[in-house]
Amino acid sequence: MIDPMSFKSEILFTIVLLAIIIALNSLSKRAIRRFGKTSSIDMNSRKIIFYLSNLLYYLVAFVGISLIWGVNWEDFSVFISSILAILGVGFVAQWSILSNLTASVILFFNHPLRLGDRIRVMDKDFDWTGKVEDISGFYLFMRTDDGKQITIPTNLVIQKGIEILKEEKSEPDLSADK
Repeated sequence: MIDPMSFKSEILFTIVLLAIIIALNSLSKRAIRRFGKTSSIDMNSRKIIFYLSNLLYYLVAFVGISLIWGVNWEDFSVFISSILAILGVGFVAQWSILSNLTASVILFFNHPLRLGDRIRVMDKDFDWTGKVEDISGFYLFMRTDDGKQITIPTNLVIQKGIEILKEEKSEPDLSADK
């Protein structure tokens, strides 16, 4: 029978690591929420960033706990490289998935495009001018000026030029008051 007291340093380090990761995760969620509100970013877009940050923290926790509990570094590196090779083949086969997720993150943090903006997508073959209705992990949803609802992959939004148009403010009709 294994004595639990023989593993007290591993248990202590695991608890400390999990406490640090939970605290960092909470702080990053608060920062993402604050950034999203100040930048008028839709909750659906923030959920994608929450998901990706959770994934990052879970991976860090998995690696940290594995190393704390004495997994051999050479064996662990072989395991991780095998997993990354499998993921690499999968992402090369489906490169658009990875590029769309990356483009969504870029749109979230660094692009001036916001929900409700009236935009024109600079494309020589199509004239897409309309209002942005939603931005998800993979698509930008837009209602064109002629009433059509179109979806554009987020990687194309990054690749194509986007012109943010000014909203046309209509003058109030004062002749009706006379």
